[in-house]
Amino acid sequence: MPYFGAHMSTAGGFHKALETAKQFGIQTLQLFTKNANQWAGKPLNAEEVSRFRAGLRELNIVAPTAHDSYLINLASPDDALYQRSIEAFLIEVDRAEALGLSYLVMHPGAHITSGEEVGLAKVARALDFILAQRSECAVQVLLETTAGQGSTLGYRFEHLAAIITQMEHGARVGVCLDTCHIFAAGYRLTTAADYRATFAEFDAVIGMGRLKLFHVNDSLKPCGSRVDRHAGLGQGHIGPEAFRLLVNDSRFASLPMILETPKENDAGELMDPVNLARLRGWLELRRTG
Repeated sequence: MPYFGAHMSTAGGFHKALETAKQFGIQTLQLFTKNANQWAGKPLNAEEVSRFRAGLRELNIVAPTAHDSYLINLASPDDALYQRSIEAFLIEVDRAEALGLSYLVMHPGAHITSGEEVGLAKVARALDFILAQRSECAVQVLLETTAGQGSTLGYRFEHLAAIITQMEHGARVGVCLDTCHIFAAGYRLTTAADYRATFAEFDAVIGMGRLKLFHVNDSLKPCGSRVDRHAGLGQGHIGPEAFRLLVNDSRFASLPMILETPKENDAGELMDPVNLARLRGWLELRRTG
């Protein structure tokens, strides 16, 4: 069966993410290794790193994952920002490696005014440089599908394929598929036929072997809106059927599925347990059906 988890806060220390993971009974997790909206981060503390790595082992967390900073843009046409983004991403790799994480998820970036082809080539060159500099690191970089707001790259499967095929070290790169993002980008998921067609296209363009992790999010905006707004599972325009199909798809039976859904509802109720229960419930429907 898939490994269910959620993006966890590290406020108060990395061990806090593990405490919440234990409370929710999850098998995988994602976190930021520093503030995602700042370039600099507090240096990792050796004692805290040791405590976190021990906690991962104790809870048998599968494929613990980091998400990189939102400031990083490896497609930037601005030379200074491009170089700063490369340097920041090297630090992201180092931090994820030190914490014993399996994956580092990143958005491909935005081309701004340079055009998609130029932007995609810049991402490929940047990642090749980064991976060559960190050849000893075990953490794997995952390109995330995007909704395609503004000049953001990654909203077509062909974008991710283009980055990987232009890379010398492309074999070291995988893909994170965000259900909200691909739906907002125009890939239909709502019916069984839509679901089958979208994943057939993914397989044809990128290949299922590249798919390492899911972000499971419903979408507040309709298909093709190109607007990235996450909703609770079954509470948005995607609806429950796609998620029922996803958790019961034998091709994904050993993959992590991580929530990035809203943390609270209007009444202040914690929603991660609710959305996790929905995932488990849809899996149970298959088991008992």
